Formats: sequence, structure tokens, C-alpha cells
Amino acid sequence: MVDRSTTGKEIFFDENEIIVSKTDLKGHLTYCNTLFLKLAGYMEHECLGQPHSMIRHPEMPRSVFKLLWDTIQNEEEIFAYVVNRAKNGDHYWVLAHVTISKDETGKVIGYHSNRRAPKRDILDNTIRPLYRELCAIEKQHNDRKAGLEASTQKLMETISGTGMEYGEFVAGLSRAA
Repeated sequence: MVDRSTTGKEIFFDENEIIVSKTDLKGHLTYCNTLFLKLAGYMEHECLGQPHSMIRHPEMPRSVFKLLWDTIQNEEEIFAYVVNRAKNGDHYWVLAHVTISKDETGKVIGYHSNRRAPKRDILDNTIRPLYRELCAIEKQHNDRKAGLEASTQKLMETISGTGMEYGEFVAGLSRAA
């Protein structure tokens, strides 16, 4: 069982640094760069073969991960804001770009994610309030599936209210900052 406790302490990385990880089709880590390991607080042998969700922060809305997985399993790329949990309970925010990985025959063999430091004003003014609302919706339901469905509906309503697809919404936030 993974300890899901958090410290409330945010850790940061430089805007010129890139976190990189790769997974197989089931989301198990096959590669993590040095920055991933440093921020997450793990050694490489502790990560490889483990689910990428080992760094999932408990305050990350499940609906955003559902959207992410639905998108990449449809062989489309996605940009998403994600809060990750380090081994010691600290957390760090990223702007993730997730794409499919293919072998030489064109067969999808996994996923590749590059993460950059997000813009603070976007986090504070848009993402954190939205994610707090989505998590609150998820927690209102005793049935986790119903909570996920309600949160996903709210996420889709929020995005559709902008007249954009999710990727356009995230890209628009970055351009506006």
C-alpha cells in the first residue's frame, strides 16, 4: 500500500528543465529522467515497472486523468496541468505533454510525457480553483464511479463553455499568460 499522506510543501523546478518519463500501454514506468527522480524522490530501481500513478497526488481530480487516458488511448496528444506527489509527501505542479510511442512498425507501444514548470498565474487563477471544484464534486459521492462521472461532466461543461476543445483550452491559458 502506498502512503498517500502529504506535507503541503510545494517544491519547484526551473522553467528551463524538462521532466521526462515513458510508460508501457498499462501505464507502468519504463523510463524516468534524472529530474523526474529528483523531484519525485525515488531511485530509478524503485520506479521502473511501477505504475506512473505512484506519484499521483490525492488532490488531483480523477476526471482530468480520465480525460488524459481517453485522449492518449485514442492516439491523440494532450497537454494537461498535473499536481504530483513526491515520495516524502511534498508536491510539485507540471504542465504535461503526453503523446503515444510507436515501434518501427507503427504499433503503439506506450506513452511519453514531457513536463515543464507551469506558469504560476495560470495555476493560481484557473487551474487550482477548477481542480478544487472537481475534487469536491468527486468527494460528494459515496460511489467513486458516480463521483468521477459528475466531475467529468463538470470538467466538460467548463471546457465547452469556452467554445474550445480541452487541448485548445490549455494552450489558450498558456498563450494568455
